[in-house]
Amino acid sequence: MALGLTLFAGLATGIGSMVAFTAKRTNYRFLSVATGFSAGVMLYVSFVEIFYKGVDALTTRYGDYWGHWVNAASFFGGMLLIGLIDNLIPAPENPHETPSEAETAPLHDSSAPVPESYSCGAGDECLPVEKLHEDEARHKKLMRMGLFTALAIAIHNFPEGLATFLAALQDPALGVAIAVAIALHNIPEGISVSVPIFYATGDRKKAFILSFLSGLAEPVGAGVAYLVMRLFVGGGAAAVPPQLMGVLFGGVAGIMVYISLDELLPTSRAYGKGHDSLLGLVAGMLVMALSLLLMR
Repeated sequence: MALGLTLFAGLATGIGSMVAFTAKRTNYRFLSVATGFSAGVMLYVSFVEIFYKGVDALTTRYGDYWGHWVNAASFFGGMLLIGLIDNLIPAPENPHETPSEAETAPLHDSSAPVPESYSCGAGDECLPVEKLHEDEARHKKLMRMGLFTALAIAIHNFPEGLATFLAALQDPALGVAIAVAIALHNIPEGISVSVPIFYATGDRKKAFILSFLSGLAEPVGAGVAYLVMRLFVGGGAAAVPPQLMGVLFGGVAGIMVYISLDELLPTSRAYGKGHDSLLGLVAGMLVMALSLLLMR
C-alpha cells in the first residue's frame, strides 16, 4: 500500500501534462488554491503528527532530554538536505514556476502563436512550433531546458517519495493524506516539463511521456527507502528500529515544511487572487485536522 500511494502521488505529473495539452485555458486560480491546500496539509501534518511521531520514537530510545535534541537535529537536517538539493538545481529550470497561458496555448491549439522566448534566438527570425525542432541550436537549448526541468522535478520528488512511503508504512491513513497533498502539487510540475519539451520536439506524445516519467522518481525514492531498510536493518517494516524511524520522521517533517514554505506557498501566492492562497492553506489544514480526528 505504501508503494502504491507513492506511485499515485508521483504520477500526478502526468495529470499536469494532460491539462497542458487539453485545457483551453490554464486555471491559475485553481492551481493557487490547490497548491495552498497542499501546503496546508503538509504543514499541519508535519507539525501536529509526523514531528511528534519522531519525538515519541526517539524519547523512548534516548530519554526525554536527548530524544528531543535528536528529533530537532533530524528536523533541521531534513530542511538542510532539501535546501542543498534546491541549490544544486539551476534557477531557470525551477519546476515550480508554472508556465504562462501564452506559453501553454500552442500545446492544444496549433494556430496559437509561439512565445518569443521559445521561438526566437538572438538576432534570429521567429519560427513556428513545427519548425522549432529543425533549428539545431534552438532544439538543443529547448531540449536542455525541458530535460533539466524533468531532472529537477525528479530530484525534488525523490525525498517526497520517501516522505509518503514512510508515513504510509507507519500509518496508512496519514500516508493517504500526504499522497493526496503531494499529488496536487505535482500537477503544475507536469505542465512545466511538457512546455519546453514540446517546443523542442514538436511532439506532444514525447512531451507527455517525459513529463509522466519524471514523476517516477517518487516511487523510486520509496523503493530505495524500502531496500535500505531490508538490506541494512534486516527484515520487514516491523524490524525497523524505533530510533531509525524517529530520525526519518524528523527529517521528513523538515523536508515537507521546507517544500511548503519555499515552493508551494510562493507559487500559490503568485497565481491567486485576494485570499485564494490563504483559503487553500486553511482548507488543507482543516481537512487534515478533521481526517486525523475522525480516524482516532
